[in-house]
Amino acid sequence: MEVSKRLQFLIAAPVFILSLNLDATANAQNNLGPAPGSSALQNTPQISRSGVASVPSGKTENPAIGTGSLSGTVEDLNGDVLLGAQVTLKGPSRSEKRTTISGNDGQFSFGGLEPGDYTLVVTGPGMTTFNSQIAIHTGEVQFVPTVTLSISGGSTSVTVNGNKEVLSKEQVHIAEQQHVAKILPNFYSSYDWNAPPMMAKQKFQLSARSLIDPVTFLAVAGIAGAEQNRNIFPAYGSGIEGYGKRYGAALANHVTGNLFAKAIYPSIFHQDPRYFYKGTGSGTSRAYYAVSSAFITRSDSGKRVPNYSHILGGFTAAAISNLYYPEADRGASLVLLNGLADIGADAAANLVREFILKGITSHVNKSSHQ
Repeated sequence: MEVSKRLQFLIAAPVFILSLNLDATANAQNNLGPAPGSSALQNTPQISRSGVASVPSGKTENPAIGTGSLSGTVEDLNGDVLLGAQVTLKGPSRSEKRTTISGNDGQFSFGGLEPGDYTLVVTGPGMTTFNSQIAIHTGEVQFVPTVTLSISGGSTSVTVNGNKEVLSKEQVHIAEQQHVAKILPNFYSSYDWNAPPMMAKQKFQLSARSLIDPVTFLAVAGIAGAEQNRNIFPAYGSGIEGYGKRYGAALANHVTGNLFAKAIYPSIFHQDPRYFYKGTGSGTSRAYYAVSSAFITRSDSGKRVPNYSHILGGFTAAAISNLYYPEADRGASLVLLNGLADIGADAAANLVREFILKGITSHVNKSSHQ
């Protein structure tokens, strides 16, 4: 196969797949190209399970030195978000009292909070009153348990703590709700700048969820069809047999790339596999951030670190593909070409996430930004 022909396919196919927001790394030879920063995010989205009233909050580093922030979501017993609930936060001093109203997605947030003990009170017309005692520490971000209000006739209360496993599970639940046009998965985009990290178990869980999504198999089928149409890997032959071999190879690339880049390496290096939406600044600065996120990602501690997970994931998938691709197409040059193409595809995917997907993704707080 001619080098120019292969390169042309490597460039064109990832863009097509990325437009579908297929959130799994894959070997770039099959063109499955298709994560994060440090500043406070106001009005962060918190999508939660139906009927859960006491999911503990989380704490992450707050870039506003000396102050903290607090955010959460209000729902009813059916798991539907409540618009217009009154949310009051009483501060350490009796004179300090702040009030806001839950938005269209039931979300509320308070920023610039001095360290101290606070009381959160949430009420709604004809609904119960929710009370919670919350300690805000220097530079921390509190994620309040889902506030669930029922028909009036009593009150509820909850004590906030930092159960990391529950917070991690909540992040997976939030990701699984995100779909472009309510169909295409957008699991690896985070619109909550202060989202707590996922534990290793949840990284594998989200990876597995993305692998079994029906859209994944359709996208792989599209890649195999495009390869057959361009006669890439001619040794596979033509007809249904040739297509079946290409589909099997494409699926293998997808699985290995996703597992290594989204689960195995992120767990080893303690890195977050998600892309964190920036949303503010000039178009140039946002584009630079999106492209650089292919090389620099967020660690589980919130720091910006080299993106070992995705870079090594792409090259690992490319190396493994030498086990099942036609002998004539194997070799070190193939691994290098595919690894570099995978990084480029990831950068392109991040641009799509930054400038296109938010407005058409379900369960996203439309006012969220860095």
